[in-house]
Amino acid sequence: MENLSNIGVIKDILERHNFTFSKALGQNFLINPSVCPKIAEMGNAKKGFGIIEIGTGIGVLTNELAKRADKVVAIEIDGRLLPVLEETLAEYDNVKVINADVMEVDLHRLIEEEFRGMEVAVCANLPYYITSPILMMLLEERLPIKSVTVMVQKEAGVRLCAGMGTRDMGAVTVAINYFSTPKILFNVSRGSFMPSPNVDSCVVRFDINKQTPEGVTDEKFFFRTARGAFSQRRKTLANSVSSAMKIDKQTVVKAIEQSGLDPNVRPEKLSMSEFIAFSENLKKLADC
Repeated sequence: MENLSNIGVIKDILERHNFTFSKALGQNFLINPSVCPKIAEMGNAKKGFGIIEIGTGIGVLTNELAKRADKVVAIEIDGRLLPVLEETLAEYDNVKVINADVMEVDLHRLIEEEFRGMEVAVCANLPYYITSPILMMLLEERLPIKSVTVMVQKEAGVRLCAGMGTRDMGAVTVAINYFSTPKILFNVSRGSFMPSPNVDSCVVRFDINKQTPEGVTDEKFFFRTARGAFSQRRKTLANSVSSAMKIDKQTVVKAIEQSGLDPNVRPEKLSMSEFIAFSENLKKLADC
């Protein structure tokens, strides 16, 4: 369906279906016509690929994905949008809409049943409040996918794509870099949405690594350590980890020193290999 980014068309569709925006679901629909084609093209929507879309809105991005990919399975939590999508996606026979919470969908099974013989990628315009949980679920599930391309709050995008050892990094940065190679693709102004949010956005892509870094013997403990390290950003690695993980500070300091690091180092200074070494040494010393 054409002109789905046109405010008049959007309002007409929503009025006919008696649809009102849900603040609880963080609904902001794109009205900038240049954004969704770029997301589709840069998000691996192409021949030979199947796309999982999370959060359809009225189907603006879904249309662009369907034009390019072999198949699109769109997961939308808001059942009120189903009749809207029946209208806006009527011309495509390669789109399947599932009314569900993506956090409760068996994505391994979905991929096996819906995308046999295809490469798979994920594209989404995620509500800000659930960005990190969905991203971590997609990565930790180790799905057979090539990439995850999402629109997120600009500040969150900078944090998600921060390099290891940089001031913008946090616990989620460690996890993102463990599973993927992140990249900010382009920025999207707040005026590109209806209703307009209070912040600007950006589109980021996570290219899934074929292999995760070597040396981690217990991933749960590794990510628990990362969360502990950044639980109190103004403190040193030793103080933050000791406080958050309830481990004696001297034990934490010893693990830091065994990893070849300064006892007063701050967590944002660590590289991936240093984080792994610290986590492994801490696990041995703390007998966790």
